[in-house]
Amino acid sequence: MNKKIFWIYALSSAIYFTQGIESLPSQGLFYYFKETLKFPAEKIMLISSIITLAWLVKPLIGYVIDNFFSKKIWIFLALAIDIILVLFLGLAHLPLFILITILIITSTNAAFRDVAVDGIMCVEGKARNATGKIQSIQWISFSVSGLLTGIAGGLIAEKWGYRAGFMCLIPIYILVGLVTHFYKEEKTHLNNPATTLSGDLKKLFSHKKLLIICLFIFLYKYSPSFGTPLFFIQRDAFKWDKIWIGALGTISMVFSVIGSVLYYKFSTRIRIKKWLFFSVFAGALTTLSYLYYTPATAIIYDVLYRLIGMFIYLMVMDFMARNTIPGLEATSFALLCSVSNLALVTSNLSGAYLLPLIGLKWLIVISALTSFLCLFLINKIDETPKLGEAKLPEKVSEPNWARPNCPRKCQSPTGLDLPPE
Repeated sequence: MNKKIFWIYALSSAIYFTQGIESLPSQGLFYYFKETLKFPAEKIMLISSIITLAWLVKPLIGYVIDNFFSKKIWIFLALAIDIILVLFLGLAHLPLFILITILIITSTNAAFRDVAVDGIMCVEGKARNATGKIQSIQWISFSVSGLLTGIAGGLIAEKWGYRAGFMCLIPIYILVGLVTHFYKEEKTHLNNPATTLSGDLKKLFSHKKLLIICLFIFLYKYSPSFGTPLFFIQRDAFKWDKIWIGALGTISMVFSVIGSVLYYKFSTRIRIKKWLFFSVFAGALTTLSYLYYTPATAIIYDVLYRLIGMFIYLMVMDFMARNTIPGLEATSFALLCSVSNLALVTSNLSGAYLLPLIGLKWLIVISALTSFLCLFLINKIDETPKLGEAKLPEKVSEPNWARPNCPRKCQSPTGLDLPPE
């Protein structure tokens, strides 16, 4: 491995490790909303959706990153602002409105870091036929951080509350800043002279292939969410304590690492279109399995589906990265990720709306049925070639809230832990 690719891997790993470790205060936040403020599941799901709004405008963030300064500078700026905001969150007991406002800002900072490093991944990865490998390493790093935050997050929530979790993030931000410093962004990969936003968006939204992929990603990801109600069941019906829930998250993260390693190994061999087709049926079946939810099956689902889900998740992300537009990698990848995040937010909101109307069982059934909405588009998607073997199109990186778990519909039991795309 040469020095250049090493620092690409190191930077990608550091940014995604940060996104994972930022879930340290997430359990504490959930318990604060649920047990201190007495919020119902649907209200917590609504708050989760509001906080992730920045992830829906990632194309605008991508435009800024592609055209002004460099990706490194944006990462440094986001980290510096995060340190200041985390100090406020950790040292002061804030009113709810201010708390949510700061969480929205930190979520926006995370989106800037994510788009910047994903832009680097697309540019460097396509040049080296390594988008799948880089993303596997990103999510291995993310999963490893989950091993740390699973038990630690539960312990912090049990002993000290969410504010202590935020304070623990400060040294992480400093270390990631050091890693970012050592990555050398070559002149050929620095931003071109600024174009117009309207011009770039016109190129994106007139690209027929990209629009088909956007629609497919939205339908593939959308299904009414029921993750938060399951978390209520774990606490209220199963009587699981905070530390055990954190421990289960740690155990399941081991299987996320295994799923990431498997995708790293097989990413250049699989036929993505064929696997996407079968993953639709896998998602529907795993969703229906939640109709039988007991303490034993809850553990089995969380562990087994985490492995399967991570492999499928990385396959979809790789598919998206391979179809970015040269010269607008950060913006086009951000557009695809925003569509994915829009589907997840829509899933959360529709789940919050339907839950009190139809109950959990029918919500699960409807969620399974909506898995098939994307099938009619599969034949319209070209088989993605190995990068470097086909001509690329002409020019025209979840506040830590979306769990890359299978099924897609229950991606965030707390609504407060893992990053969107």
